[in-house]
Amino acid sequence: MSAHIEALRTQEERFQALPGYDYRPHYIEDLAGYEGLRLHFVDERPVKAQGLQTFLCLHGEPSWAYLYRKMIPHFLAGGGRVVAPDFFGFGRSDKPVAGAVYTFHFHRSMLCRFIERLDLRNITLVVQDWGGLLGLTLPMDMPERFSRLLVMNTTLAVGASPGPGFDGWKAYVKANPDFDVAALMKRGTSVLSAAEAAAYGAPFPDTRYQAGVRRFPELVMVSPDMEGAELSKRAARWWAHEWQGQSFMAVGMKDPVLGGPVMAELRTTIRGCPAPLEIADGGHFVQEWGGDIAKAALASFAQG
Repeated sequence: MSAHIEALRTQEERFQALPGYDYRPHYIEDLAGYEGLRLHFVDERPVKAQGLQTFLCLHGEPSWAYLYRKMIPHFLAGGGRVVAPDFFGFGRSDKPVAGAVYTFHFHRSMLCRFIERLDLRNITLVVQDWGGLLGLTLPMDMPERFSRLLVMNTTLAVGASPGPGFDGWKAYVKANPDFDVAALMKRGTSVLSAAEAAAYGAPFPDTRYQAGVRRFPELVMVSPDMEGAELSKRAARWWAHEWQGQSFMAVGMKDPVLGGPVMAELRTTIRGCPAPLEIADGGHFVQEWGGDIAKAALASFAQG
């Protein structure tokens, strides 16, 4: 463990027999700038790996790579490699104890170093929630690595609140610092079984492990002077004017925070983004309807 950053590591036995998720864990313990912190990621490859597309799947708050379990099989069946890291503070990755450790650039720089470490190329960027707030700022600084975008229920935070739904969520987390992640996921995602909800809670044996979860709402750039706001504005300009790749958007329409109106605004920012696939019953964690989304995205990409 890093001598510089005190962190906790969730015991492996908490990740046994997760429903619908039997992917072998991969770890990096010496990522540049994060030496001593162990980063977890999924890395699955198809049987035939010709012309390999890499689906880089980035989760948000308070989820982890488990979120993509319904999409991974379709990406693999379509001949793609799937890479899904857990942010520090989430999933199987180590969890720094001090909330001050978690900043916009702490997370973003990890993603940059991670992409470079694995030398990921021909990337289809798959994002939702904080996966998008962070992930959508990456391609402008390494455009040669990215070729496609699959974007779901997210935004670019450029210095204003996404709306009252987010304000309520931020206030809830602040008032409930030890909230039950499994219960929250079950309440907000009606299609989850109790076992699936418990899988989302598996990374967090107790409140000491939740510093990253508590911190993310505070990091959303709701004023122009916050860390990452100017970078996100630059990213918005890049997506509007420089993006050359294919895009696909899916929207969980029952999301009260990053649903239809927010995504409609984001669509105007992404050059050439077609009309979205609207998931009428889908909530914020729209990947729980991910099988249909993955199939539709692959069909759209195949049409060129």
